[in-house]
Amino acid sequence: DLEKEQLKTLKKVVKHFENGFPLKDVAQITEILILCAEKMHEQEAFTEPLCELIKLFGLPFLKRKSSDEANYSVEVSQSITQLGYLMSVQSSQVRIQICKSVVNFFNMELPGKLLSGYQPTSPNYKIRMAETGGLAEILVLSLTLVENQLTEKLWVLKALQHLSTSGESCEQMVKVQAARRLCLCLNGADPSGQLLFRSSDILWNLLEKASKEAAINQLRSLECVHALKEAFVELACGFRHCDHQLRNDLLVIATLLSESSAVPMIESGFAKILIVLATCTEVKLPNPLVKGFKLTYSYEDFEMKKLLFNIIGILSKDPSAAQLLSENHVIPALLYYVKQNQRSGFPDWSAAQYEELQLHALAVLASVAPMLVDKYLSCQANTLLLMFLEWCIGQDPFFGRGNSFHGTGGRGTKLAQMRYSLRALRSVVALYDDVVSKNLCDQGAISQLLDILKYAADISKEKESIALLEIQADVFFILSVLCEDDNDKKELFSCEGIGILISYFKMDPTRLCSGIGHNCLLLSALDCLWSCVIGCCIAEESFIEKQGVFLLLDLLAVKDNNLSNIILGVLVEFSDNPKTVLHMSIWRGKRDQTAANILVQLWRQEEMDLGVKRDQYGKIVDTKRPVITSFQKQQKVIPVPACCPSFSIMEISESTRAKIYSLFCKLGFENLPGLSAKDVVTLAIIQHYIDFKVGEVWSEISAEIKEEFRPVTSDERALKLILEVTENTGRRVLGLQTEALGRQHDQEMKEEKQFYKEIQASQIQREMINKSWENFLARTSNYEALK
Repeated sequence: DLEKEQLKTLKKVVKHFENGFPLKDVAQITEILILCAEKMHEQEAFTEPLCELIKLFGLPFLKRKSSDEANYSVEVSQSITQLGYLMSVQSSQVRIQICKSVVNFFNMELPGKLLSGYQPTSPNYKIRMAETGGLAEILVLSLTLVENQLTEKLWVLKALQHLSTSGESCEQMVKVQAARRLCLCLNGADPSGQLLFRSSDILWNLLEKASKEAAINQLRSLECVHALKEAFVELACGFRHCDHQLRNDLLVIATLLSESSAVPMIESGFAKILIVLATCTEVKLPNPLVKGFKLTYSYEDFEMKKLLFNIIGILSKDPSAAQLLSENHVIPALLYYVKQNQRSGFPDWSAAQYEELQLHALAVLASVAPMLVDKYLSCQANTLLLMFLEWCIGQDPFFGRGNSFHGTGGRGTKLAQMRYSLRALRSVVALYDDVVSKNLCDQGAISQLLDILKYAADISKEKESIALLEIQADVFFILSVLCEDDNDKKELFSCEGIGILISYFKMDPTRLCSGIGHNCLLLSALDCLWSCVIGCCIAEESFIEKQGVFLLLDLLAVKDNNLSNIILGVLVEFSDNPKTVLHMSIWRGKRDQTAANILVQLWRQEEMDLGVKRDQYGKIVDTKRPVITSFQKQQKVIPVPACCPSFSIMEISESTRAKIYSLFCKLGFENLPGLSAKDVVTLAIIQHYIDFKVGEVWSEISAEIKEEFRPVTSDERALKLILEVTENTGRRVLGLQTEALGRQHDQEMKEEKQFYKEIQASQIQREMINKSWENFLARTSNYEALK
């Protein structure tokens, strides 16, 4: 009769705690659960009371004091962990009840009546304890136990679905290969469809809230990708609204997987299915892979279309996908959207949807076209894009919706279309392919691009935007590539382009700090100047006559580190023209600054940035290596082959000092106006820059030789003499600097004495005036003095 008494007692316990367990009793209740589970192996009668007790775990725990939650946290978390371990009990009823209780952790409903003196714990207390106890991890492992029981599996998945809303639980699940286990569950037999729905929802949460890298690593196997592909194909041919939603969810997961090159999307055939689906409505070629698929043009289909375009963009980064993209006519499908928008919309999509797809297609074209240049050219894509750009700057009425990511900044205009068309052109032109460049130039692209530049510049006068600045920068880049190393194209550019370029160099320097892209635009304009003007005599003459050199020096005077280097490079290229040197000599900036003065200041700033040692007056400190940088000093002696440049040579190409020296070689080092004594001290270093660099190179050669072997006596003597020449040059320059500072000091003393004499003369004059005034007063007040 002992078992009967135990069952009666269990019923009393259940009745007593029907409104929830107090926190202080949870540990003892857990012991009772364990005892019941053990009894179940002998007597099935204990199944019902065990389920009733587990059911009570779904109610909020009760606390007498606020501190009870913290005081009993260890016991409670261990109890919830033990609840998870009860999944090993061979009873469908018990397992389902455990899952129901876990689902009730997320139910905020309170029981109708509470024990006297008790309050329910905070709503998320159980969830926190479940996280601490690792319940999610235990439930994932229990999936193996319910592999062949569909009802139990669905309940476990439902519980995991609720737990996966927590980031910590997701991390625990990923540790026990949850992503892989769930992915392999996707295609299990389930007429209700819940298995696929719940599994995919948990997968999404794992990718979003846990370590994305770890989750993808679990899904990278061919087996998992196949499972995902089969589930997607089945849903793609579905007709229910929920099928379409779930299909898009799987498509998002596939997108995340595609971003990892380690996932076999191509090998599994999944990538091919996605590409064919993305292009089937535009290309309209029969393909067995999309048999049974029908586009309904619903909102879900619209979202699917965008997701498929996005996946094509991701796949375009993988060179192994090139053949797949080419065979499935991706370029023609994307070019389908390179045509004039209609106000009324297209037959299948609304006007707003078509515009969004159009912009998305253009954005993807920019990624795909460089990979498939031959296909791009065979489809006459350059022609289509140029015609589309002509429509963009035309007067045809069009109202851009601008209500998508790609439509930002284009509402009410065609700017978004222009922006992405130019981006597509830029991506292809950036390949520096002669065939592409020739194809564009033969169609009058240079003249058309200049028209676009004028159009964008005119709009910018009214209202500037990031889109407009990007459009102008892209046009400059395309022109730079088209005209580079071709004088005929440079002459064609100079007819209208010089005047347009000049207007950009008149930009207010304060705009460079606006943060919306003026600095990038100016750099693009300078790059265009370098590629489209320099090297062509007609273009150079036109630029100089329009006071272009003056404008470049105005920009140089701003002393922007990002601009100075490239402006100096442009001026060096222009300096072969005598008119450039003349213009540099007569230029005057603010406070009557001269070009020489600006160049010397830039030199000093560059040396300060490079950590070159100078004393307080700017004189040489180290006569052996006067222009060495702090970075060079830190480098160890590394023998390199003769074909490899050393640190000293590399430093010349990276710093602005070599360019400043080159310009002074054209301007001369004597009789330069506007230089102070400090400038003269710096100029003495600039004048001997090449001598110092030669000495640096010989110093490196000497160090490399001594690192490898001991030179013979004659070579050692020769090296010593060469290094002494550099040191003597340094001493001589130091002497010139000291002499210049001495002259300045003498001049200052002379000026000070002259100023003192003026003060002294002024004082004597003041004394004479005072004496004269006293005599006058004496004559007016003293009769004897008056006589």
